[in-house]
Amino acid sequence: MGQKINPLGFRLGTTQSHHSFWFAKPKDFSMGLQEDEKIRNCIKNYVKKKNRISSGFEGIAYMGIKKRIDLIQVIIYIGFPNLLIEGRTRGIEELQMNVQKEFHRRLNIAITRIEKPYGQPNILAEYIALQLKNRVSFRKAMKKAIELTEQTGIKGIQVQIAGRIDGKEIARVEWIREGRVPLQTIRAKIDHCSHTIRTIYGVLGIKIWIFVNQE
Repeated sequence: MGQKINPLGFRLGTTQSHHSFWFAKPKDFSMGLQEDEKIRNCIKNYVKKKNRISSGFEGIAYMGIKKRIDLIQVIIYIGFPNLLIEGRTRGIEELQMNVQKEFHRRLNIAITRIEKPYGQPNILAEYIALQLKNRVSFRKAMKKAIELTEQTGIKGIQVQIAGRIDGKEIARVEWIREGRVPLQTIRAKIDHCSHTIRTIYGVLGIKIWIFVNQE
């Protein structure tokens, strides 16, 4: 009892698929994973650096990576037109050159816009993190996030925040749920993310489960 499993890994092959597509020999597999992580971190750091003058809101839902022998193709699924898109091709070229320095293979970066950004758990977690950094009450931030998500037509959402909430001495877990979130049903398409936020009181963890639909 009490054994937790990641909802995305639990549904691989049914309603979920990998965000990375490539093949490698068993001895090279760990290096491939580290390379993926490095690419994602490079892109996130670049966006953070560019957005320092603005709100600091990345707006990246997720990144898809496809690898060939001589080419790495990265597709960034983005929710809002931020500094990455404002510069149009120049911004993308600059990002490509910036990330290219770290790798020996040719890199190709494309950007895809998402129609309903607040239906993506990563963007929602960033929104809540930004609210908490601005000293907004955690309950108000959670309720506002749920209101934004309900407008996208999802079937259910659960938001959880853990840590020293409001700077209290003892860490605790607070959560709120609207609609259905059937975590045990493999047919249910559930999006999930966990996000860490550093506050002046310490580190808070945000987890979000979104029930999209059932196949």
